[in-house]
Amino acid sequence: MAIRIIRLEKDEILRKKSREVEVIDDKIQTLIDDMIDTMYKYNGVGLSAVQVGVLKRIVVIDIEDDTGVKVLINPKILKTKGEHEVEEGCLSFPNQYAKLVRPKEVTVEALDRDGKKIIIKAKDLLAQAICHELDHLDGIVFTDKMILGTLEHVEPEQK
Repeated sequence: MAIRIIRLEKDEILRKKSREVEVIDDKIQTLIDDMIDTMYKYNGVGLSAVQVGVLKRIVVIDIEDDTGVKVLINPKILKTKGEHEVEEGCLSFPNQYAKLVRPKEVTVEALDRDGKKIIIKAKDLLAQAICHELDHLDGIVFTDKMILGTLEHVEPEQK
């Protein structure tokens, strides 16, 4: 397992649409493991493959509840319900946060890392994280959807 370099906001790859995963092979499994390690290393809630420079429709998410890490391959949102204002940041936009409107609930269909079809019904933070990461797969970043005037830069704490 390896920590991958996270692509930052000015990197053109973040604006590209990711391709479907055709075969879940050892290379994809290694990518997933590296994405999970990278997400944890940088204290993220989620990470998309494009954020580590790979244009594949893969995301990993862990909202630190008791369900553990979720791996979604070729995810598609089937349904959304409600909406609410949330604050978001992104590993590709370090120390930047903005308010935006996200669905309160989503139902998503994907393949897990074993290639089995899964359906996840998500609420609140998990729904937000899913929407954020799936946006990445289509070349959309959170600042594209922010409520105007809410982008804030926060200096990291010195250790």
